[in-house]
Amino acid sequence: MTAQPADPAATTAGARASLEALRAEIGKAVVGQDPAVTGLVVALLCRGHVLLEGVPGVAKTLLVRALAASLALDTKRVQFTPDLMPSDVTGSLVYDTRSAEFSFQEGPVFTNLLLADEINRTPPKTQSSLLEAMEERQVTVDGTPRPLPDPFLVAATQNPVEYEGTYPLPEAQLDRFLLKLNVPLPGRQDEIDVLTRHAAGFNPRDLHAAGVRPVAGPEDLEAARRAVAATTVSAEITGYVVDICRATRESPSLLLGVSPRGATALLSTARAWAWLTGRDYVIPDDVKALALPTLRHRVQLRPEAEMEGVTADSVITAILNHVPVPR
Repeated sequence: MTAQPADPAATTAGARASLEALRAEIGKAVVGQDPAVTGLVVALLCRGHVLLEGVPGVAKTLLVRALAASLALDTKRVQFTPDLMPSDVTGSLVYDTRSAEFSFQEGPVFTNLLLADEINRTPPKTQSSLLEAMEERQVTVDGTPRPLPDPFLVAATQNPVEYEGTYPLPEAQLDRFLLKLNVPLPGRQDEIDVLTRHAAGFNPRDLHAAGVRPVAGPEDLEAARRAVAATTVSAEITGYVVDICRATRESPSLLLGVSPRGATALLSTARAWAWLTGRDYVIPDDVKALALPTLRHRVQLRPEAEMEGVTADSVITAILNHVPVPR
């Protein structure tokens, strides 16, 4: 008997349900960071990478670990330090005395989900070792390219208030991140919930005991990505995205505006958000919803604007309020 082909609508609905369950599963370990959770899911759908910025103790690392536990993905963590070498991340050739040959020893980048903890604490030379991995999904050692697993996502963290012994990420590195997600301090009720969980015995180092289980797999993620790729984008929406990005290049407060890569990223994240909210077409509100996390790290303020207290978020928000919205 010939097997019947799967119903595309049912497959899409099942993938969306799995990703909704993923967000709920992460919530078993992390309280009050729903925008950051959603941003990580959007990045997975868009094959992008995420920069998480927040003060110590707001669950940045726990958030990434909970995502990996909920997806049943291989995950590795690298603690970036000033003495870390590029080969410590990508891997290197090791001489085998028994075979008298060099063999490649894979570095931690060969994983599905790489947690690059405190990425701005390592020198630019080591930071740049991730450029090829993030853009090309491969690592080249001794002239030989070696593909990385799929899915592959870099989730990097950095502290926005402590600059002693840090190396700011260059523009080329920042532009490789699809999203920059701010992880704020929790509100009062969320903080009470955190303490209540800890009083009841919650151990952030044991997610299995906290009840976090895999609820989605690579096949669900691939089905979701296909559905996102099929989400309709009208010419008006494309023009709206371009107008927003061009406005950043003309802003008197910005020294550097959004590049065409940034415009492509905004369109991609808007499609993913539209699909997650249950639509197969993009509306202007989808673009607005993802504009800040997609664009805030792709612009550079003029020094005089910074001295006046202007922020990248305030400039982008003003642009969103000024650019005409298509109907």
